Amino acid sequence: MLGTQFTKGSPCWIDLGSPDTEAAAAFYTAVFGWEFRSAGPEAGGYGFFQQDGRTVAALGPLTEEGASSAWTVYFQTPDADATAKDTESAGGAVRLAPLDVMEAGRMAALTDPGGAQFAIWQPGTTKGLDRTSSTNTLVWVELHTTDPERTLAFYRTLFGWRSAEMDAPGMKYRVVSTADGDQQDASFGGAAELQDTNEGPRWIVYFDVEDADAIVTAAQGKGGSVLMPAADIPDVGRIAWLADPFGAAFAVLKPAPMG
Repeated sequence: MLGTQFTKGSPCWIDLGSPDTEAAAAFYTAVFGWEFRSAGPEAGGYGFFQQDGRTVAALGPLTEEGASSAWTVYFQTPDADATAKDTESAGGAVRLAPLDVMEAGRMAALTDPGGAQFAIWQPGTTKGLDRTSSTNTLVWVELHTTDPERTLAFYRTLFGWRSAEMDAPGMKYRVVSTADGDQQDASFGGAAELQDTNEGPRWIVYFDVEDADAIVTAAQGKGGSVLMPAADIPDVGRIAWLADPFGAAFAVLKPAPMG
């Protein structure tokens, strides 16, 4: 289960790059009830989505040339520079070399060998998100890629991740966990073979919700679109895939009752 006691390889931060941060902030605050707080004039338009004063995600302008609006998952590392070097050695690419984010930490933007983009975070004063795995917060991250086995081997080299296969409708699904602790308790996401050939490999963020159908309706009412209608997944819950008005994909999950 995704928590906030972050360890090596944990998803510890997510942010949205958008061509219109003001409109994107309005969309997500309307859909999830978040509040948006600017990080200040020195942050170049970057700021934080908050719930009861606790940071649950972040938002900033697109900074990479030719980039499309998307959510980015950050994984914790004790050494951003070493992880960036390991990325290149293992067949990935460094899009943005490690740099310090004031006193908050050190980050780099990377691409795995399959083409999915992600980032890493070496914590300073900011360890990561303040709240996860509760209503309207991050609960799961999911990799969709053409060769899950090969790509997970890459991440295993970087972070020591473990994976376990599970039955899923129409696909082989792999549940991914950090290196330490009980494997099920340490799970935070999954990996599946890319189904939509019109979309490239990518990480998808899932937000825990009370009512997936209500979120779908709210997103559509604010200019979002439905990529996958709400559907029940046995032993998982009710899931829908959406896109915000600028095309950034995300998913929502009403978890199945624990039994």
